[in-house]
Amino acid sequence: MPERPTLGDLKPYPEYKESGLPWLGRIPAHWTLRRAKYLYREVDERSQTGEEELCSVSHKTGVTPRKENVTMFMAESTVGYKICRPNDLAINTLWAWMAALGVARQVGVVSPAYGVYRPLPGSELLPDFADRLLRIEEYKSEYIARSTGVNASRLRLYPDQFLRIPVLLPTREEQEQIARYLEGMDRSVRRFIRNRRRLIEVLNEQKQAIINRAVTRGLDPNVPLKPSGVEWLGEIPAHWVSRRLKFLVQNVNEQTATRQPNEVYIALEHVEGWTGRVTLPSEDIAFDSQVKRFRAGDVLFGKLRPYLAKVTRPSIPGVCVGEFLVLRVKDAALRPEYLEQELRSKQFIDIINSSTCGAKMPRADWTFIGNLLIVYPPTEVEQQEIVSAIGRQTQALQSSIDRAKREIDLVREYRTRLIADVVTGKVDVRHLAPTEPLPAEPEADIEDETTPEDTETEPGEEAANDVD
Repeated sequence: MPERPTLGDLKPYPEYKESGLPWLGRIPAHWTLRRAKYLYREVDERSQTGEEELCSVSHKTGVTPRKENVTMFMAESTVGYKICRPNDLAINTLWAWMAALGVARQVGVVSPAYGVYRPLPGSELLPDFADRLLRIEEYKSEYIARSTGVNASRLRLYPDQFLRIPVLLPTREEQEQIARYLEGMDRSVRRFIRNRRRLIEVLNEQKQAIINRAVTRGLDPNVPLKPSGVEWLGEIPAHWVSRRLKFLVQNVNEQTATRQPNEVYIALEHVEGWTGRVTLPSEDIAFDSQVKRFRAGDVLFGKLRPYLAKVTRPSIPGVCVGEFLVLRVKDAALRPEYLEQELRSKQFIDIINSSTCGAKMPRADWTFIGNLLIVYPPTEVEQQEIVSAIGRQTQALQSSIDRAKREIDLVREYRTRLIADVVTGKVDVRHLAPTEPLPAEPEADIEDETTPEDTETEPGEEAANDVD
């Protein structure tokens, strides 16, 4: 594999011309534009057996086999679904404006609501180049302009409009060079992300070990112990109190359809797992269903997919989605901030997760959670000392975790921008491309860049049986 190029290696082409497209700007002088109808034809081949592998069509990953843990409604049968074959272009009709499309690498089936386009014989557009080109940010404006619908979130890109879209065409040799260069770059990025994720995993294990010990053993390593009576908890300090959660908190279920001016709105996606940090949306969000009202200091516990550890304690009042339990401490001897740390500790998250029901969208049940034994020091002073010690002892670890996550985000942003610049001819990489196709990567070296959060239904990944 070639060494990763420096920014100084990336230079423009010697000569450019106007493309005639405002969103594309200038292109290399020897490149051409052809409408998609001269490169693809729509196909409507249907599955007769439902035995083909079901594929996702996403703006993030293109066309990929659907993971078994994807949390969305799954049809009982895929008979009648559209077949896509290697090199076919599949487009999520409803989310095309998000560039939810991609080139298939294997035989599979996609929703009957999607569009499948097969390269014409002798097509000048190579699949590897097309998969990169047609998913860049710049093409989104073209998809939006050619889509129809009553509002932005329901736009649809129908075949007659897609086939009119201009497609950028370097020479076949250049497309091959670009594809090889980008594959090499991708490997470097995947390796970097894999290494950073391993680092994050190690740091998280160290952080969780500190928290688990603090909320089950306290800070004094020489404190006398007693059996907790619960196998997974083991021994606890002899002077500590143990009570079931349901006797310590009220499971608040105050339903509302409105939000007061001083209240925030919190959904699961606003809470960072394992830290409880909340990132509120930048714009006002309207909701058309009942939500729960909470007070400042209430502990919110995400019961959907509890392994994500979405536990937080907002400092201001608000409303939250029904997938949160709103736990209000009613025993004055227990500090809410201590309870938050205990419920977010890995030991508690693991035992709660082991109780969940549902393979696709596992949920924890309050009956089980409420019966968990909560152990805590009898004085508020000791509880506060433990909470403060956790903060001090994990601060450096959390800072390293945050830095590694930022590095992953930055390298992904760099990759996205570089792909767009390369496939639109802003930079010339012909001299940087390997002279031969890169060898296949060992399975163990292929980094799965999805995270548990990515398995939710998201823009660009519509439910498989949506035939609207």
